[in-house]
Formats: sequence, structure tokens, C-alpha cells
Amino acid sequence: MADPRVSLAAERTFLAWIRTGLALMGFGFVVARFGLFLREIEFSQHPLTARSTRFTLWVGTALIVIGVLVNLLSALQHVRFVRALRSGQETVERPAALAVAVALVLAVTGMAMTAYLVLVR
Repeated sequence: MADPRVSLAAERTFLAWIRTGLALMGFGFVVARFGLFLREIEFSQHPLTARSTRFTLWVGTALIVIGVLVNLLSALQHVRFVRALRSGQETVERPAALAVAVALVLAVTGMAMTAYLVLVR
């Protein structure tokens, strides 16, 4: 590892993945509690069904789990990358599979939340 910029770039990338995982966990907590918020706001108009609050709980919990997985997988990826750098192996193989997977899962989750917001009201 002759060039320290490569190692520092790997550290920055790892920290960015940690921030992404933490943001997903925080957003998941907000979504999980969104059903309680809806219940309190609309209590005077009409009661919400248990199904509507369960949906936000499950989606929020799923986002928290995704955030935890992102942090775990990014740690594993970072360790593998640093080992490859130290051994002199080629480190760029393919597009970041973790980034593509997270983007697809978030797109599906976003579409599900949009459908939920449109159909529940």
C-alpha cells in the first residue's frame, strides 16, 4: 500500500456506508412510529384500523434491519478491501453490489410507502 490516498479513500467510503446505515435505522424508527402519529392525529375523525398501523411498524422494522445489514456488510467489505490492498491484489472487480442492492430495496420501499400513503387516506 504505497499511496496513502487509497487507504484514506477506503476509510471515507466505509464511513459513508456507516452514515447510510445509521440514516436507514433512524428513518426506520420514524416510519415505525408513523402509525402511532396517524392514530393520534386522526383519532377525532375516525379510528384507524390495526392493519394501517401494523404496515408502518413492519416497514419501519424492515428499514432498521436493512440499516443494520448495511453496517455489517460494509464492515465486511471494508475489511476485505483493506486486506486486498495490503496483499497487493486488484481491488476493483465490479460495481458495488451493496450499493445497488440498497438502492433497489429503498426504491421498492419508497414505492410501497407511496402506495400506502395514497391508499390509506
